Amino acid sequence: MGIKQIRPINSSSRFQSRATFEEVTASAPQKRLTRGKTRTGGRNNRGQLTSWWRGGGHKRRYRVIDFKRDKRDVPATVATIEYDPNRSSRIALLHYADGEKRYILAPLGLKVGDTVAAGDAVEVNVGNALPLRRIPLGTAIHNLELRLGKGGQLVRSAGAGAQLMAKEGEYAQVKLPSGEVRRIHIDCYATVGQVGNLEHENVSIGKAGRNRWKGKKPHNRGVSMNPVDHPMGGGEGKTSGGRHPVSPWGWKTKGYKTRNNKRTDAMIVRRRNQK
Repeated sequence: MGIKQIRPINSSSRFQSRATFEEVTASAPQKRLTRGKTRTGGRNNRGQLTSWWRGGGHKRRYRVIDFKRDKRDVPATVATIEYDPNRSSRIALLHYADGEKRYILAPLGLKVGDTVAAGDAVEVNVGNALPLRRIPLGTAIHNLELRLGKGGQLVRSAGAGAQLMAKEGEYAQVKLPSGEVRRIHIDCYATVGQVGNLEHENVSIGKAGRNRWKGKKPHNRGVSMNPVDHPMGGGEGKTSGGRHPVSPWGWKTKGYKTRNNKRTDAMIVRRRNQK
């Protein structure tokens, strides 16, 4: 994938860039592998606004991705590499030997015509899915399971890649893209390789309207609001709040630890912000 700089013919295109989609080989998805996707506008089932700054945006069809890779020991051929509006990575359409079709995340280096498979005894090649016990140390992996059979939950965005660091007993140590080192059961599945579409992080949005196309509404600061709307609002002239940064409900927002999951604390070998 490449990045194309838009010609600066006006102020909105001056700093704008976009992907060239060179690796995409199909313009329409497989209809049987898509679902309708409803939009909430940030409202819960009672109609209350619980996630701010969401709404509008282009209509999308959800692509059903095979995160579990539970079709074992059946080879598949990569038919197409496609764009997915619901994620930053590209997706690959697999045609299995028995006729079934599925989508997977497209790793870096996977091309149309390549053969991939999932199972305990498959080769350690890009796009193949294996349990951690069968993957050599130092290998780059993605689409990593946290619980056996639940499907990949970690390392799924464009350009992301984890590294298998060690194996001790029933657990393997994996270094995640954030720098965190975490213990994961050695029978959990992962896909070999790094997620493709590396240049995604270099795309410049360029204008506010392009974010509106994606369903993101303007995010105004608390200090620009009135006191009735935010604890940091109000004041004569431009003020910086006069207190430590807080959320609209008074929670501290900088340096305040919010993690409350002691059940899995023992699985973290090294925190992502640990020196």
